[in-house]
Amino acid sequence: MSVKYTPVGWNRNKLVYDLVLIVAVGLYIYVFVRLAPRFADLTRPLDGAMLRAEAFGTCAFLMLTLILCIGPLARLDRRFLPLLYNRRHFGVMTCAIAFVHASHVLGWYFSLSPTDPYVALLGANTSFGRVAGFPFELFGIAALAILLVLAVTSHDFWLAFLTPPVWKAVHMLVYAAYAAVVLHVALGALQSDANPALTAVVTAGTVAVCGFHLAAGLRERAADLGPAGGVGEDCWLVAARAADISDGRAVVVPVPGGERVAIFRDGARLGAVSNVCAHQNGPLGEGRLIDGCVTCPWHGFQYRLADGCAPPPYTEKIATYRLKLEAGLVLLDPRPNRPGTRVDPIHAPRDRA
Repeated sequence: MSVKYTPVGWNRNKLVYDLVLIVAVGLYIYVFVRLAPRFADLTRPLDGAMLRAEAFGTCAFLMLTLILCIGPLARLDRRFLPLLYNRRHFGVMTCAIAFVHASHVLGWYFSLSPTDPYVALLGANTSFGRVAGFPFELFGIAALAILLVLAVTSHDFWLAFLTPPVWKAVHMLVYAAYAAVVLHVALGALQSDANPALTAVVTAGTVAVCGFHLAAGLRERAADLGPAGGVGEDCWLVAARAADISDGRAVVVPVPGGERVAIFRDGARLGAVSNVCAHQNGPLGEGRLIDGCVTCPWHGFQYRLADGCAPPPYTEKIATYRLKLEAGLVLLDPRPNRPGTRVDPIHAPRDRA
């Protein structure tokens, strides 16, 4: 890893976030191990190792469900943004819990097997032709493999090395991992366990992930279908009324065939930059101005409004756009300038008619 990067850039927010995660996981495992035997089938008492395996397995499923719900919830309600801010820490911890679950399962099922546990795991079940008895273990292996890849590449070093678009594409595999986990549980534990609580948890989790994403997607689609009141002369887009843009905030303008544009107000001045953060493609227009810089709501990356450059020592740059004011309306030139191009903000007091 380059000397430019540190393993973890700790701050108070991250410490609190991780402490809450560790305490929550610890409490869940403790409560599960203490209470689960009371609801178990008395004719099939739970072995201690298997009980712990179930505790870690259900914990990993719930954590992954929460991770996938945080994104759309943050788009629907800004109060969820603090959960999004350090979501990668959540993901790495989920991978660790899933790995412990897999280790417990291997230790319990194959501890007395003369065959290597990994060979036995892959070769013991070959019933591919039927649903009941299908080798559900393969879905669990696939999910764990994806989570390991995402955990290993979660650091900003890999984000910069792979470039944000490639890194983002790789980390979209988390949805494949979740689908694999659902299949792993549906074809495994739900086939052999008559406990309706597990069925309810898996069903509710799957519905929540799909439902929140659908709601957020419909909201984003509505935003893309149109902001602006039309096109001015020389192809300038009518973006908004100057008086409608709050100080320190932005209006987000969809551009036909291009990325959205965020028009921010800094006192009596308006400036326009790309809505896409150069770090993880976060929605800059949902952030705010802090210390005169556009601040991404996802991870706090900042850019100067006039030129789209991150303040030193950072080197990220985003595109800027030209604006002009006519009869109280803000007009936007939809053609982006090269990232880092200076465009002086226009003078547009909020009380101007």
